[in-house]
Amino acid sequence: MDVKIEPSWKEKLQGEFDKEYFQKLTDFVRQEYKEKQIFPPAGKIFAAFDACPFDKTKVVILGQDPYHDVGQANGLSFSVADGVPKPPSLVNIFREIHDDLGTPIPESGDLSCWAKQGVLLLNSNLTVEAHKPNSHQGHGWEELTDEAVMRLAQDREHLVFMLWGAWAQRKGAFIDRDKHLVLTAPHPSPLSAHRGFFGCKHFSRANAYLEAHGETPIEW
Repeated sequence: MDVKIEPSWKEKLQGEFDKEYFQKLTDFVRQEYKEKQIFPPAGKIFAAFDACPFDKTKVVILGQDPYHDVGQANGLSFSVADGVPKPPSLVNIFREIHDDLGTPIPESGDLSCWAKQGVLLLNSNLTVEAHKPNSHQGHGWEELTDEAVMRLAQDREHLVFMLWGAWAQRKGAFIDRDKHLVLTAPHPSPLSAHRGFFGCKHFSRANAYLEAHGETPIEW
């Protein structure tokens, strides 16, 4: 199947695009967009890949679902379009960055500036029905995004994986800790951030690791 996605990721994931599950997923998603309100906009389904080529990736932050309220999802995990109020998890992420690095909290919740520096902001499921979290779970997106994470873990070295919450930690359980830096913490949701996300210092730790391996740190 010819999928419109960033060329380096197309090369890495083409084997998945040719599988039966992906054909079924494509048929399902197309029908959903025809009949229902689905997020993100169709042209941004693969935005995380498009904004962060395979060989440019330095850091991987795993989310679960796109935001499911109107106007929020822009194809990057935890990110919202410029001008959209920041969701609670993103507020907590910015708070931790401020406490960790002393940088000012940005007015915009658009994280595309991170993606351009090599941060892959990848959700496990790349689409969702409006106001119905996890509504596209179990239709095949997880297989595709598992493959993306696996290819990074196997084919690259010295990446930083930020795994927030039990779900992300399960998804990244196989990653070789001797080959990559794997940072785990509770999810930044208001329900769990106080249990160890605040104070995790993932952002300074990530930058220290990148610098130690000859990479430019991320401007969080």
